[in-house]
Amino acid sequence: MARIRLTICLFVAILLLGQISGQSSRSKNKKDRRSKEKDKDGDLKSQIDKLWREVNSLKEMQALQTVCLRGTKIHKKCYLAFEETKHFHEANEDCIAKGGTLAIPRDADQNNALRDYGKKSLPGAGDFWLGINDMVTEGKFVDVNGIAINYFNWDRSPNGGKRKNCAMLTQSSQGKWVDKVCRTLKKYVCEFIIP
Repeated sequence: MARIRLTICLFVAILLLGQISGQSSRSKNKKDRRSKEKDKDGDLKSQIDKLWREVNSLKEMQALQTVCLRGTKIHKKCYLAFEETKHFHEANEDCIAKGGTLAIPRDADQNNALRDYGKKSLPGAGDFWLGINDMVTEGKFVDVNGIAINYFNWDRSPNGGKRKNCAMLTQSSQGKWVDKVCRTLKKYVCEFIIP
């Protein structure tokens, strides 16, 4: 009789262990399925994000092509001139809103090309804003992104003090630069980097 009870107890224990391990394997399978579903969702989300980035990149390229068609393409940049006059900050904000910045010549070739484009596109305008200033530190000229300028084409050494902090390209001095009061109303040229 004791053997029968022991056998029954062992049998019941084996059944209980089977159920417990079955439940844990089922819950493990559920977790595995959930994990796989999350991975699929993650993959799908990353694919959708990638597609959106591609669509936005195509939109930017199309916008740049439109800018280049209306303006000019020189040295992996597109330039677009604007006839209306604005203060330096307003002009730069307008360029940023269009996806660029005020034009920043980085060498003599770019400066000459920008001078020629300005002469053709802004007839009668003697000068226009460049994306160069020394507002933060007097005498240390940087571009509108705060990056130090390595190429300079000053007509005469800028001596505007704390009053004249923004650079302009002047046609009267063959594309040389002068510093001017930033609140002065001038025409401007935006530049857009071509990827």
